[in-house]
Amino acid sequence: MQSSPELELSRRDLLVSAAASVAATAAPSAANAQAPTAVTPSVSGAPVMSKVSFTVNGRVRALELDTRTSLLDVLREHLHLTGTKKGCDHGQCGACTVTVDGRRINSCLTLAVMHEGDSITTIEGLGTPGHLHPMQAAFVRHDGYQCGYCTPGQICSAVAVLDEIKAGIPSHVSADLIATPAVTEAEIRERMSGNICRCGAYSNIVEAIVEVAGRKA
Repeated sequence: MQSSPELELSRRDLLVSAAASVAATAAPSAANAQAPTAVTPSVSGAPVMSKVSFTVNGRVRALELDTRTSLLDVLREHLHLTGTKKGCDHGQCGACTVTVDGRRINSCLTLAVMHEGDSITTIEGLGTPGHLHPMQAAFVRHDGYQCGYCTPGQICSAVAVLDEIKAGIPSHVSADLIATPAVTEAEIRERMSGNICRCGAYSNIVEAIVEVAGRKA
């Protein structure tokens, strides 16, 4: 059976009309796809600078810093005091321990601009090769290190631990919260638990701290 010319014409018109509709619909999308996109530079990531002044190892340091800079990065990258180590950078290993106004802190967890006017002591400020701090000398005698990476933080923390005990600050294992804590292995291990030694020199570290504590007693 053959189609009539009129029916064939109607089919042709329908196809042409449909094709035209598709083309008209797609044309704007194609034009949009090819059009260049204007990018406005963002200033949200621009650093905010701030001036800060503090004392590091007895020397006043005045700096202008990005407010996001940690105290650890300032010590290492700006002041080149590389004895303070960056370990985990999350406050979990203690390698970056320094003392601020006599209290030990993880320098990776605090912003430098928060320490305006503070007094900061790093491992370089405790002693020198020719004149070691008693704790440094004790670590050497008792072989309180192996790779040595954690040692600066261990020593800074150990010095602060004895000051905490002397000040009567209790720990989680202190038997009497009122009396001055005794310098026991349990006390030292608890107070030093935030300083990790991946080489496992813990017993030697405890021996070094006990020796220095005995001298101070």
